[in-house]
Amino acid sequence: MKRVNEYKKLFQVEKEIDLKQLKTTYRNLVKEWHPDKFLEGDERQSEAEFKSKQIIDGYHFLVSIAPETKAANLEEYTNTLSEAGIADLQHKGNVLEVSFTDGTTYEYFGVNKALFIKLINADRQFRFAKRNIFNTFLYRKSKKDLDLQAV
Repeated sequence: MKRVNEYKKLFQVEKEIDLKQLKTTYRNLVKEWHPDKFLEGDERQSEAEFKSKQIIDGYHFLVSIAPETKAANLEEYTNTLSEAGIADLQHKGNVLEVSFTDGTTYEYFGVNKALFIKLINADRQFRFAKRNIFNTFLYRKSKKDLDLQAV
């Protein structure tokens, strides 16, 4: 959740993410912090390079968790949950990364270590995750398995 809050603060998002407003803010931030605005050797050029990468990453991240994006991808997400199993689990901080057997990977934000341990120890991991994680926590599709795309 730290990452979510950090990017929301950067883009001045207080409640729900509005894609139109997010895009406007993104464009203004890119104009303000574009590295080409600073001369070679200017001490702020390296800061601008870092900030511009952060802005781009933040924009793509916030778009991926926006309600409009989630609504557009709901059918695919529902199909994954109904047809695929869990291939792999990774937990770091409060982020649970679940790779499914169909090649998709989703990140779930705010999943604490105690809940992750319960998931690992569950007799039926998928059933436990479906009841306690998949439809409870903020999520985003993080990547598609490249090996399955090549098929």
